[in-house]
Amino acid sequence: MNDSTNTPGGSPTVLVTGATQGMGRGLALDLAARGCTLLLHGRDQGRLDAVVADVRAVAPDVTVRTYLADLADLDAVHAMAARIRGAEPRLDVLIHNAVAGGGAEPLKREVSRQGHELRFAVNHLAPYALTRALLPLLTASAPARVVNVASIGQETIDFDDVMFERDYEGLHAYCRSKLALIMATFELAAELDGTGVTVNALHPAHLMDTEGLRAYGLAPAVGVEEGVRPTVRLALDPALAATTGRYFDRFTDTRAHEQAYDPDARRRLMEITRALAG
Repeated sequence: MNDSTNTPGGSPTVLVTGATQGMGRGLALDLAARGCTLLLHGRDQGRLDAVVADVRAVAPDVTVRTYLADLADLDAVHAMAARIRGAEPRLDVLIHNAVAGGGAEPLKREVSRQGHELRFAVNHLAPYALTRALLPLLTASAPARVVNVASIGQETIDFDDVMFERDYEGLHAYCRSKLALIMATFELAAELDGTGVTVNALHPAHLMDTEGLRAYGLAPAVGVEEGVRPTVRLALDPALAATTGRYFDRFTDTRAHEQAYDPDARRRLMEITRALAG
């Protein structure tokens, strides 16, 4: 893959959320080796410092800056976006990688700082709010890309119980939130058509070896590098420069859950999302 872009000097600035562990850390190391300017998000400064040290070991001359925020708090998401807009001259790629998985206690319903179901908040509302807040920077940097790390695990959203207050289970909540992320991907791609900002979603790899997977009790099947490769391709490959509003299963452009193509369901989701995300 030729990873050059239309940025000054051919070195794109890439923001990766959830960059301190798992696939996020793998993305940081891969992108650093390609010479990208890295903006790394995490919710623990010690872990952020550790991943910066790892990045510098791979690419000593790389430019890397860190941004601290808890994505379970929309106020913190908006504050981070404001810091990024104030500090960064450009943003070529935004990779939404941070995730709340099924949880170590999957029958325990958790909520965000604003009282929203946690998986829906972290996996859907936070990426939407952050993308929306960074759109001025993305459009000014166009051509630019938004890559939403979704999942092959997708489950119908119940609009009578969006916050999953009945019969809660963490993995089911995760699957609903990932479908919401895909639906928002399609909506935002249509809205931004013609602006030079593309928006796509992907399932990076099946059962990657991550803390979240192990916490839920599942056995890993592949290493995180298996997910890094298709994600970096979607972020940087010039052959995909005009591709937008698509869902990929690793490297394959394919169909998501059927509800993602229901115009009424997408409209209802976006009304809820805009109201909650501010």
